[in-house]
Amino acid sequence: MKRINRALVSVSDKTGVAEFAVGLAKLGVEIVSTGGTAKLLREHGVAVRDVAELTGFPEMLDGRVKTLHPKVHGGILAVRSRLEHERQMKEHGILPIDLVAVNLYPFEKTAARPGASMAEIIENIDIGGPSMIRSAAKNFEDVAVVADPADYPAVLDEARAHNGGLSSDTRARLARKAFARTAAYDAAISAELQKRAGDDLPGVLHFNFPKLVTLRYGENPHQKAALYADPTKAGHGLASARQIQGKELSYNNLVDLEAAWRLVSEFSEPATAILKHTNPCGAATGETLAESCSRAMAVDPVSAFGSVIAFTRVVDAATAEELSKLFVEAIAAPGFEAAALEVFACKKNLRLMEMPDPPGAFFSALELKSVGGGLLVQTPDPPGADESQWRCVTQRQPSPEEQRALRFAWRVVKHVKSNAIVYAHEHSLVGVGAGQMSRVDSVRIGAAKAHELGHSLEGTVLASDAFFPFPDGVEEAAKAGATAVVQPGGSVRDAEVIAAADRLGCAMLVTGIRHFLH
Repeated sequence: MKRINRALVSVSDKTGVAEFAVGLAKLGVEIVSTGGTAKLLREHGVAVRDVAELTGFPEMLDGRVKTLHPKVHGGILAVRSRLEHERQMKEHGILPIDLVAVNLYPFEKTAARPGASMAEIIENIDIGGPSMIRSAAKNFEDVAVVADPADYPAVLDEARAHNGGLSSDTRARLARKAFARTAAYDAAISAELQKRAGDDLPGVLHFNFPKLVTLRYGENPHQKAALYADPTKAGHGLASARQIQGKELSYNNLVDLEAAWRLVSEFSEPATAILKHTNPCGAATGETLAESCSRAMAVDPVSAFGSVIAFTRVVDAATAEELSKLFVEAIAAPGFEAAALEVFACKKNLRLMEMPDPPGAFFSALELKSVGGGLLVQTPDPPGADESQWRCVTQRQPSPEEQRALRFAWRVVKHVKSNAIVYAHEHSLVGVGAGQMSRVDSVRIGAAKAHELGHSLEGTVLASDAFFPFPDGVEEAAKAGATAVVQPGGSVRDAEVIAAADRLGCAMLVTGIRHFLH
C-alpha cells in the first residue's frame, strides 16, 4: 500500500467531487486544486491549496494554462524510488503528488449538441487534463489516477480501510481506465474534426467503444462475444435500448433486432416486421398496429416461430394478444402500454426492448465488416425511397393499387439478403426469395414458398433488389401471378427484359438504385 499524502483535484464534471475531497481531507490528504473546483471544495469546508501557489504562476490565457508546469508534472511523474529524481525534486522545490483526480472538458457533449459552433468545440478540447491523466497513469506505481467520478466511492473506501493507502492493483486498474479515457477523448476530437471537414470516410478510423456487456457466446457456442457502445452516440440506437422484460439477449438476438428495426424504419404508418436470421418472413402495414401484426404473422407463421419482431408504434394490448399466439424471441418497439405488458407477463423469457429513438430517426454513420487484416467500411443504405427518380419503362402503367404495392415491396426488398425477390400486396409481404446465386431461382423460391403456405400470387407485385440479367426472372414472376415489377434496371439486356414484361402485360418501374444486402 502506498499512502496518499497530496492530491491534485481539478475536474470539469463535478459530480461527487466535494464528497470525495472531504473524505480525502479527513484522512490527512493535502488537496491542491484549480479555479471552479477549488471554489466548490472551499464551499464544502475543504482546505485547498491553489495550483498557482504551488507553481508560482497564475492561471493565464483564459484558463488555458494553469497546470502545464514542471512543479505539477514533476510532482506526478517523479519515480519515488530513484534517488536522482528525489534529488532533483528537492533542488527545484517540487512536491510529490500521490493522487490525481481529473476529468476532461465535455468535448463529446458539446460536439453532439445541435448547432454547436467550431469555436465552441475548440474551446472544449482539454489540454492540461489529458496531460495530467497520462502523467499519473504512466507513473501508476507511485500515483493513483481517478478520471471517472464513478470510481470515487471505491477509491475512498479502500483508502479509509488502509490508512490513506491504495494497493498497486488498484492503481494499475485505474491507470488502464485512464489511458482508455484519454484515447477515447482524442479519438472523439479527431472524428469530429474530420466530420466537420465533410469526410464521410475519414483517413484514420478510431474505435474506443466501452464494453456494455459480455454475451454468453457469439453466433455459435464456441465463439466469444460482447456488446460495445459508441460513447458519441450514447442514448441512441439498439445499444441504448432499454430491456424491460425477458432473459439476457444473445448475439444473434441483437443482430436480428437491428435488422428488424431497420426494416420497420422504412414505414411511417403502423407497421410490423418479423425476421428470422435477418431475413423477413413477415412484413405488413395496417390501419392499426394489431392489424399490421395480424397480416405480418399470416405471411409465414411457420418461419415466424422463434422470430424477432419490430413495430413502428407503442405496442398496445390488442397487438400483444395477437402475439400471444406465437413463440417469439424478442420484440423491439418505441414502447409498451401497461396492458400489453400484462399480456406479456406470462412469457417470462420474451425479451422486450424499448427503443430510444423513433423508427428511422437514428442509425450508425458507418457500417463495418471485418476482413483479414482490416475492415470494410461504408455509409449506410438509408430508409425511404426517392420515387421522383422512378420511371415506368413498359407500355402499361401500374394501377394506383399496384403503385402502392410496388412502393411497399421496394421498401421491404432492400432488407432481404441478395439475390433478393419479394412478392407483395399493397399492405403485406406474400413471398420471399433470398440469398440465391441465381436471381431467377429467388423468383421461383419466393413463389414456391408462398404457394406452400397457401397464398395466391395472382395480382401481386414483385420487387428485385438488383437488375434482371435475363428475361427469365420476369417470365417466372408473371407465370406465378405477378402483374407489376419494380427493379433498378441497368442490365445490358434491359431491352429484352422490358420487352418480356410488355409481352406478358406486366407494368415495370425502374428505380435507378440498387439495394444489395450481403
